[in-house]
Amino acid sequence: MLQKIGRLFTIKTRFEAWLVIYAIALGAVERGVHYHLLYPGWMGWTLGLACTGVVFLAGAKLLDSVRPAVPALSAGNYPPARRQAVTRRSRPRHRPANRVSERRTSRRID
Repeated sequence: MLQKIGRLFTIKTRFEAWLVIYAIALGAVERGVHYHLLYPGWMGWTLGLACTGVVFLAGAKLLDSVRPAVPALSAGNYPPARRQAVTRRSRPRHRPANRVSERRTSRRID
């Protein structure tokens, strides 16, 4: 029984999402007017703008939740992706000096 009641409050279509966004916007503007009357000056305007700014965030989240996600890859016969082996080292290797005098064995030909 609770599931049947719960389905009434589920947003299923974009039209329903737009109706909910409209209701949120009306409430936000009413709250903004209330803040402007309660706090005259710049503080009331700031709180009013914050109330209306929340509508954009909530509306975007609602519209994104209604639209189904687009698959990353389209269906088809693609070979499985192979990962490349990592051959680089995270630290430098010890390399011997290129100077003849510092080499253990001399390559000098007399």
